[in-house]
Amino acid sequence: MSEATRCIDVGSIEDVPVRGSRVVETPLGRIAVFRTADESVFAIDDRCPHLEGPLSDGIVHGHSVTCPLHNLVIDLETGKGKAPEGGCAVTYPVETREGRILLRVSTDRRTEVV
Repeated sequence: MSEATRCIDVGSIEDVPVRGSRVVETPLGRIAVFRTADESVFAIDDRCPHLEGPLSDGIVHGHSVTCPLHNLVIDLETGKGKAPEGGCAVTYPVETREGRILLRVSTDRRTEVV
């Protein structure tokens, strides 16, 4: 891991509701951390690639989220939007360790959880 890449402790997995999200403010922008019904955790830009809607306000189903502005379905694993709009949101490596969510970001500045 380079000096500019670090793991940020976002909080407990219990801090993110099942089929919900939590937003992390970073120098890279807002990142939405999602927890699915099967307890998988994903991190993705909190901005729809089509109309820039806040994905953190979307509906989580399976390993996807539906944009609250226009119903574009985004795959949480790849960031790819389903046709016909398509597009791709940036995803970030995330893992859970001992009940904590760790987000890997490239940054030299502090990351704040909101």
